[in-house]
Amino acid sequence: MEYTLKNDVLKVSFQSKGAALSSIQDKDGTEFLWQGDKTYWSGQAPVLFPICGSLRDDKAQIGDGKVTEMPRHGIVRKREFICEKQGENEIVFSLKSDEEMLKQYPYPFVLKIKYTLTGNTIRTQYEVNNTGEEDMPFFIGGHPGFNCPLFDTEHYDDYRVEFLQEEHCSVPTPVTETGLIDMEHRSPFLQNQKEVSLSHEMFEKDAVILDEIKSRSVKLLSKNHKKGVRLDFEDFPYLILWSTANHGPFIAMEPWVGLSTCSDESDVFEEKRNIQTAKSGECREYYFDITILGE
Repeated sequence: MEYTLKNDVLKVSFQSKGAALSSIQDKDGTEFLWQGDKTYWSGQAPVLFPICGSLRDDKAQIGDGKVTEMPRHGIVRKREFICEKQGENEIVFSLKSDEEMLKQYPYPFVLKIKYTLTGNTIRTQYEVNNTGEEDMPFFIGGHPGFNCPLFDTEHYDDYRVEFLQEEHCSVPTPVTETGLIDMEHRSPFLQNQKEVSLSHEMFEKDAVILDEIKSRSVKLLSKNHKKGVRLDFEDFPYLILWSTANHGPFIAMEPWVGLSTCSDESDVFEEKRNIQTAKSGECREYYFDITILGE
């Protein structure tokens, strides 16, 4: 089922399946969100929980002698959420773990996703509620894809990603076949620069995993006009840039709390980088903002 929030600047739509964004249009009718062409990628903006990326062989040891077994990006992105509330400028979706989900991830939870539209900004807020009696380890993240280019008269390499701060960093190597990350082999990416020009070649070996950047804000900008996107992600230590190897006309800018299993990690879930933990009865909250730029 589709839901919509609208003001005098933006019209934003959502699907109850996955509680995901499905459209972001400005007052000119320009569509900023990728519309899910299966030739390239059928997704749009899935919610990643309770993992971001992949586990080694889709499995990990978890808790006291238990095993979790989940596909890439977790278990909620294809689930039907309940719309708990819809107001003039906000909408709240919720999902409660069921028997099938508990077989994959043995912790009872309620996941709430709240979207708020304020001016030209859409806030995505995740509320992870541990409804069980044990400590609950998890990751969560967003995966919004944006049309790139925005207009048929443009090209992919007319666009750039601009960082809030000057950055100097390397990136680890994604292992396309497994979805894991080779931390031992890193490549220079940003060298005292605030922006990087986009090219399809950048994604021929899968994603760019920015695990060292200081900036918590990035922009997607064109050299041809002032329309673009700003992503602010203070609560998320990692940013993933991704498009498809077959030259998909989009770029995903993904704020993640955690990463795919890395080459220097074990298969114990609680030992992974930046693992989050919700105590029994605790709610952990995270948010990021998408701001539409331009006139």
